[in-house]
Formats: sequence, C-alpha cells, structure tokens
Amino acid sequence: MNYLLRRCNATALLLGLLVTAQVQAQEFRIGFVSTDRIFKEASTAKAAQAKLEQEFSKREKELVDLGASLKSMADKFEREAPTLPEGQRATRQRQLVDQDREFQRKRREFQEDLNARKNEELQQVLERANKVVKQVAETEKYDLVLQEAVYVNPKHDITDKVIKALNSGNAK
Repeated sequence: MNYLLRRCNATALLLGLLVTAQVQAQEFRIGFVSTDRIFKEASTAKAAQAKLEQEFSKREKELVDLGASLKSMADKFEREAPTLPEGQRATRQRQLVDQDREFQRKRREFQEDLNARKNEELQQVLERANKVVKQVAETEKYDLVLQEAVYVNPKHDITDKVIKALNSGNAK
C-alpha cells in the first residue's frame, strides 16, 4: 500500500510538472532508459557476467561433481541396503545424511557468494550507466529521464544512445 501511495505521489508530481511546463509554453523533454536492456546488452555488463562466470566456475563444477557423487552413493546405498546388517545400514544412512547436509550448506554458501558478487558487479555497471544517462540528458537537454515506467513511447527511449556510449567508453 505504501509503495502504491509513493507511486501515485510520484505520478501526480510528474503530471504537475508536465502541466506547468505546458502552461508556461516551454518544451519539456522526457527520456526513458531500460536498465534491463543495459544489463543484457552493454559490453560492461557482459564483461561483468564473464568475470563472474570465470570467478565462480571452478566452485560450481566442484558442487556439481559433489552432487553427482552424493547421488551415486545414495543410489548404491539403496541397492545394497536390503542386504546390509542393521548397524551398518544405519551408519551408512547417517553418513549420507551428513554428507547431504554438508552439500546443501556448500551450495547455499556458493549461492550467497555468487549473489553478493553479482550485486557488486551490477552496481558498478549501473553507476557507469547512470553517468552516461546524465551525460546524454545534459547534452540533449532532457528535463527528466526515467528508468521505470509502465509504458513508454519509443520516441522517448534513449536506451540505445546510452548503450552505444557505454560500449564506446565515452563515460566520464
């Protein structure tokens, strides 16, 4: 509810600005930038993704191998369990449970580390993109540039200009 109220207030403020600008017979330029497209298409975002893949690929492979090994051991236990003595069956079952718990912990830690690093990298990309957005807005005399909207007329979308500037390295 609070989110909707803030959105309504922001929309009302924007409409007020537009009406004021029209009443004063001034040209009010609005631009829009799609951060999703920047994260998918900008070379800086692609480089960040490649860096993350390189950084985490070894750990991911180790987890995949560990998971496959654990599954193989569980399958072997299922086949052999009916013929094992009760004490040995209980011991192996406990070992499997402990190994599974350890695997789940490692997988959770991996995911947390990956998410933290991904957020760091995306934040850097976003900071660079925001600098470029500001440059484009100042150069082309935009009064307002939005990064979120329900609908945007394509004539207001400056995402391609921002991506082009990011890719060419024209960010100050």
